[in-house]
Amino acid sequence: MNKALFRITMTGMFALAMLAVSQPVRAQERLIADIPFVFTAGKMTLPAGEYRVEKLADDSAALLIQRTDGSAAMAVITFTASSNAPQAKSKLVFHRYADRYFLSQIWVAGNTRGRQLQKSPQEKEQTSLLARNGKPDQVTIVASLYSPKP
Repeated sequence: MNKALFRITMTGMFALAMLAVSQPVRAQERLIADIPFVFTAGKMTLPAGEYRVEKLADDSAALLIQRTDGSAAMAVITFTASSNAPQAKSKLVFHRYADRYFLSQIWVAGNTRGRQLQKSPQEKEQTSLLARNGKPDQVTIVASLYSPKP
């Protein structure tokens, strides 16, 4: 009985350890997304186009957002966002105020933790203008995992 209980406990602890290890690994993956509109990330406005999103370093809260043709790039500081269930798809979430888009969150499929950008001064201004009329629209762009070619 004690051996069986010990095995069940050890198996459960091993499974939890593997989950804890695999979650951060997935969070390091690079995403690629085609963004069909001009958008703001942090304090910079970027043109429409195909973008790669990746961490600057494994233990960093900073993300590099770079157009795949190399014509635009920027780094933004992020913090952790959480959801109750793993995400079904990798995605970038934007807040839309009329015709202005602000990058808000980045999620990797299979993860319950994503990255959240702090609201820029421009978005805060839009939020205060909209405060009387309601919340901004939310626009989601599906992203795919990006594997650089060797």
